Amino acid sequence: APAKKAAAPKKEAVKAEAPAKKAPAKKAAAPKKANVPSVEVRIQFAGKDIDVMDIVKAVKAAYAQANTAEVKDSKVYVKPEDNAAYYVINGDVTGKVEL
Repeated sequence: APAKKAAAPKKEAVKAEAPAKKAPAKKAAAPKKANVPSVEVRIQFAGKDIDVMDIVKAVKAAYAQANTAEVKDSKVYVKPEDNAAYYVINGDVTGKVEL
């Protein structure tokens, strides 16, 4: 019997691949709000009972009466013996509110 010739290896057809489609961008999930309990801070002295948020509101109002600059930084120092709260806003504006 005649010897069989080995078959030549077949060349694979090279197909041009279509560019991969990009998945649509996912929207970032909105951050979940932390379950933070409400906090109320009060100062009690010499028979007085003052809510700290009332002091903050008074400082904001006092600053707004004389200034139009945006508040970037504020510090409030409560001094019960003076019956006052002193504030420093934006590092250079100072003032005082009565308690």
